[in-house]
Amino acid sequence: MKMGLADKVILVTGAAGGIGRAIARMAAREGVGALMLTDRNGPGCEALAAELAGSTDAATVTADLADTATTATIAQATLTRFGRIDGLVNAGGITTRGSFLTGTPADWDQLFAVNARAGFFLMQAAIGDMRTRRAAGSVVNILSMNAHCGLPELAMYAATKGAMQTLTRNAAHAHMADRIRVNGINLGWVASDAEDHMQAVVLGKGPDWERAEAAQLPLGRLVTAEECARLAVFLLGDASLPTSGAIVDLEQKVAGSI
Repeated sequence: MKMGLADKVILVTGAAGGIGRAIARMAAREGVGALMLTDRNGPGCEALAAELAGSTDAATVTADLADTATTATIAQATLTRFGRIDGLVNAGGITTRGSFLTGTPADWDQLFAVNARAGFFLMQAAIGDMRTRRAAGSVVNILSMNAHCGLPELAMYAATKGAMQTLTRNAAHAHMADRIRVNGINLGWVASDAEDHMQAVVLGKGPDWERAEAAQLPLGRLVTAEECARLAVFLLGDASLPTSGAIVDLEQKVAGSI
């Protein structure tokens, strides 16, 4: 199946690693017209752009989503380089722990700045460009199963994903008549570089943490970044028309079953 990404300009945040990188790679394999890759890890984005150079026109902009000026910088860089934004993937984010007993105001502000505020204003910029051009477009927000409730130690993180889940449906409702589709993916536990560092180093579980955790899961493994990327690219492209306002749970557990 052709995903319908040809000639489209797609902006991907968090592109230097993990989910964002996997989505960019898969979009390139599916024949996307051009990619703007952004992350606070500039060298990581540049390495990915060089990797994809043979299959698509990829540019980069280094930016920290915690900075209030970042969204305008990213949007303008995309418009300057490619002239338009046809699709947006909000994949960048942080998973700082913070429960009702341990969370701090600084944690709250940073989590909401990166995971919710940046996503909102990037959607604003992308949707604004699409409406100005009277062009159809697509947004995919990478959310989390924690949006349904969340683990106790992820209370603050869960709140940011809950906010983005609501904004995903709000934007889809507001701009359906503009032919702008907005969908989200509630990710479960995904094997990624960032998660490996969090579990093995930050939480001190050691290098074998994934094997131990995977043994307790129905499939005997974690969800992969590539599985998320396949779904994200499908939702981005014309193949998923007219789907909008959908929140897809990509996990091995059915929400509400336990």
